Formats: sequence, structure tokens, C-alpha cells
Amino acid sequence: MEAAVAAQEIDFSLAALFLRATFTVKLVMLLLICMSVWSWAIIFEKTVRLRRVRANSQMFEDAFWSGQALDDLFERIGREPRSAIERVFAAGMNEWRKSVSKRGGLIPGTRERIDRSMTVAVARETEKISARLGFLATVGSTAPFIGLFGTVWGIKNAFEDIAIQQNTNLAVVAPGIAEALVATALGLLAAIPAVVAYNKLSADVNGLGGELENFADEFSTILSRQIEKDAA
Repeated sequence: MEAAVAAQEIDFSLAALFLRATFTVKLVMLLLICMSVWSWAIIFEKTVRLRRVRANSQMFEDAFWSGQALDDLFERIGREPRSAIERVFAAGMNEWRKSVSKRGGLIPGTRERIDRSMTVAVARETEKISARLGFLATVGSTAPFIGLFGTVWGIKNAFEDIAIQQNTNLAVVAPGIAEALVATALGLLAAIPAVVAYNKLSADVNGLGGELENFADEFSTILSRQIEKDAA
């Protein structure tokens, strides 16, 4: 009964548990908190960016399929296209213009060079958008183990306190166990959102990459049709 009363008088708030933890466990907790904060920053940034990229892609595709001349659309975009799909389009148009000879014809191999230019542009844009997603995967796979390390270390210290005090009542055992379990909880708190977000954002990036590839194929078909028409 006295042990239960003593345990009730101990502060078990998160702040108190952190302050009572050993230096090693505190480092583990701080590391997990930093990992969680950075993960959420990446999740927010990628979510906003993907929405912006999709909105810009839709606006450009509406203009692209509106029937206006490709040269006029290219001039309107300018030398510094703002969105991923515009940069893919600009890569194809730049190669198209560079392939026109001084006599007005096209240099042999134009279609292959245009395809390669847009393929490189698609790969570059996909890589930009997927940057830092690997950190989410790392957090998802390592945070639980980091938290488990903090828990094991905290429990080790709790048993050492029991041995030193030669007392196994609740007031002696509970604080150390509680401090240790907080590390595991923080590990899961960091890992679960990171894994869910990584899977969702990776699927979105792959979908966007597929859309860019489809656009590049369609644009290449239009240009190849024009090439064959000029050669006829």
C-alpha cells in the first residue's frame, strides 16, 4: 500500500520522464523527436509540391491540346519553364529547333534525339520531386530500433537501481520502466507516419512520372508526324 502511494506521488508527465532519463536515453529521445519533425516537414513540403505540380500540368495540358501552334506555346513559356511538364516540353522543342539545318530541312536522327532529350528531362524531373523521400524510408525502418535501444538501455538502468537499492517495490521500478517505454513510443511515433507517407508519396511520384512519360510519348508522336510530313 505504501509503495502504491509513493508511486502516485511521482510525476509521470512526459517532461518529467525526459528530465529523469539518463543521458543516453535523452539523446535517443531527442534524436527521435528531430527525426519526426524533419519527416513531417518533408511530408508537408512534398504534399504541397505535388499538388502544385499536378495543377500546373493540368493547366499546361489544357493549353497544349487547345490547338494553338507549338512554336507560339514555346515562346509563351519562355526560356525558363516553371513546371515539370513545361520543362519536358521545352526539352523536346529545343532539340527540334536545334535539328533544323540552315537549308530548312532536319538533320538525320532528329526523332531519336528528341526522344532522348525528353526521356532525360522526365528522369530529371522525377528525381527532383522524389528527393528526400529516402529519408522517410530510413526513418520508417530505423526509428523503432532506435527507440528499442533507448528502452533496453532504460530498463538496464532500472534494474541497476533495483540492485543498488535492493528494493523491488513499485516506487523504485515504475519510473525507470516508464522512462524506457517513452523511447519506444517516440520511435513508433516517428516511424508510422514516415512509412505511411513514404508509400503514399512514392506512389504519387511514380504516377506523376508516368504522366510525364505519357506526355513525352504523345509529344514525340506529334513531332515525328511532322518530321515525316516534311520529308515527304
